[in-house]
Amino acid sequence: MELEVYTKDGASAGRKIKVSKKIFSAEPNEHAVYLAVNAQRVNSRQGTASTKTRSMVSGGGKKPWKQKGRGTARAGSSRSPIWRGGGITHGPQPHPYHFRLPKKVKQVARISVLSAKVKDEQVKVLEDFNIEQPKTKEVVTVLKGFGLENTKTLLLLSEYNKDFWLAGRNIKNLNIVLAQDASTLDLLDCKAMLVMESAVKKLEGILAK
Repeated sequence: MELEVYTKDGASAGRKIKVSKKIFSAEPNEHAVYLAVNAQRVNSRQGTASTKTRSMVSGGGKKPWKQKGRGTARAGSSRSPIWRGGGITHGPQPHPYHFRLPKKVKQVARISVLSAKVKDEQVKVLEDFNIEQPKTKEVVTVLKGFGLENTKTLLLLSEYNKDFWLAGRNIKNLNIVLAQDASTLDLLDCKAMLVMESAVKKLEGILAK
């Protein structure tokens, strides 16, 4: 399988790159994608929601009124859950959230998204290049070359590049991620994907294991 290679100006480089069919032309597994996205969202939860039970609320040590003779319901504490200012019944308490997903399922999920994006022609392979200086306009020019200045775009790099991060961090619709760190949600949550040529090889090396 081959994919067209483009220059940073958005023009064809006049050549194609061979890519693995098992990674870029696989049959998508929607359930694996669902599990991977759900796992990432669950594991990102802080689990800090907290309420006070009646034993945690201050006050209420004195019986509000005598047991009998008033013609009203009995009450032993002003911090009862049925009173204003009282404790909360069965409220949330801090606890960790964790959803472990097998490595193979994660790989299948990422391969599924990549294959679907390629099929929908949402993936463009770029020749490796470096920006001249860490300025936002340098990356904006690249996006304009592909007509993506107003499109949610994911840029995959093969290795950390400080200039790219500094230049692209303030662009609203752009997410810059290392190929080896790109999650299923990262790959899914974009309308277009720009992948450096070296990042393609990085993806093949990671997802072929």
